[in-house]
Amino acid sequence: MEFFYSMIKFFTAGGLFMLPIVLTGAIAIAISVERYVTLAMMGARNRRTWARVESVLTSGEFDQARELLSKDESPLSRVLGMGLALQGAVRRRDDVEKAMQESLMEVVPQLEKRTHYLATLANVATLLGLLGTVSGLIHAFSAVATVNPAEKANLLAASISEAMNCTALGLVTAVPILVVHAFLQSKTTGLSDGLETAAIRFLNALAARQAARAQSRLELVQPTQQAKSA
Repeated sequence: MEFFYSMIKFFTAGGLFMLPIVLTGAIAIAISVERYVTLAMMGARNRRTWARVESVLTSGEFDQARELLSKDESPLSRVLGMGLALQGAVRRRDDVEKAMQESLMEVVPQLEKRTHYLATLANVATLLGLLGTVSGLIHAFSAVATVNPAEKANLLAASISEAMNCTALGLVTAVPILVVHAFLQSKTTGLSDGLETAAIRFLNALAARQAARAQSRLELVQPTQQAKSA
């Protein structure tokens, strides 16, 4: 109970700007939880999707891969689905690659959505703490200038407490937000890199299949040419 009362005393001594700092922290917590849950679910879906289609793509069974991805709603299925949709329609690898890059440009912003707000909220918490510090110092100087000498010590102590408490809460709020922001950015980058890696593996499988087809055609043509020359 003493800790609870000391926290109430700390909060009330901090002055007007304590409540906006707490509100900023609450918004940051809500965004952090939502982003973490969303990214974790996307990562799990991507891993399940890749586990199902990796062997199929490696073996060049693109029709079966299309069937598997048609029932999937993961970000990876959207990227690979775009490439598979063009696999039989175009011959050039560059055309398929550009289509998959376009799909990545649509998916990646969804991964990064709202994460950048955390850096802004950390800056806001810090600045609110500094603003509370300035407010407390203004009150302190006003107390020294205008009140009776007997009251100066108490008012000066209260004003300095307001300044220091507000600064402390601002920093205590901002530092964890920055740490969480860096963690979520790292997780987002990992998901984005995973999508790009899967796209490159698909393009390599497509190129390998095209090379195998070209080789088989060459092997069929060569005996015919040798028979004609004989």
